[in-house]
Amino acid sequence: MSLGHPDDVEAFRRLVLERSGLILSAEKDYLLKSRLEPIARAEGLADVAAMLRQVRLAPGARLAQRCIDGMATHESFFFRDATPFDQLRETILPQLLAARAQTKTLRIWSAACSSGQEPYSLAMLLMEERARFADWKIEILATDFSQPILERARTAAYSEFEVRRGLSDQRQARWLVRDGEMFRIAPEVRNMVQFRNHNLLDGMATLGRFDLILCRNVLIYFDPATKAKTLDGIAACLNSDASLILGSAETVVGLAGAFEPTPGLRGVFRVKEGQRAAA
Repeated sequence: MSLGHPDDVEAFRRLVLERSGLILSAEKDYLLKSRLEPIARAEGLADVAAMLRQVRLAPGARLAQRCIDGMATHESFFFRDATPFDQLRETILPQLLAARAQTKTLRIWSAACSSGQEPYSLAMLLMEERARFADWKIEILATDFSQPILERARTAAYSEFEVRRGLSDQRQARWLVRDGEMFRIAPEVRNMVQFRNHNLLDGMATLGRFDLILCRNVLIYFDPATKAKTLDGIAACLNSDASLILGSAETVVGLAGAFEPTPGLRGVFRVKEGQRAAA
């Protein structure tokens, strides 16, 4: 399967790695073809080969960024993998409730939030527990490097298939409003989430500090060096007693010396005691 001149293809692989951290080996050429062909058609170009040639000649142009965005995996659904949300409700949030009793503030970051289902799930969960947080100031920051997917997340509109993929009938009735063939997130939930364009590779110093960070199903696409750098940046963003939640197939073992698993919780990590003072 030819995608064009080898120099054009290799230049695109390097560009994607540099801009997004995603590794596109030759074994993933099928992915390049399937995701780039619709973009080539939409741009009125003859084929993927012609498009990759343009991208190599103008890597800073809009077309190049659109192709990079197209390679990202935007798989997401509401309350994806129930375990982290159960752990939030039963253990993590009660601990934060006690620890932040004086300030009554809570900052949560949903990193690589894709089309918004994760941060909106967090907002729903917090609304369902709002009796505990009645007079608290709660901020949910949701970020992604893809501007088009963020624009979609901001619309807070989802198809029936997307809604049924993770939301119970009770939650659908409580937190969604029918809008033609789509469903929209209720305003009180939508207003809890702030969306911001951010690339994990650009560092995190401008984001501030957080009490909870979810960075799920992202690190699996990075090489070890990029994983370690990303985890170091996340560690610097966490308050000393805060938690990081990773995806079910992800770990910090062998990657980040700042973290240790939280006993009894799956996929939840804390900054090590010796690192907290430095933080």
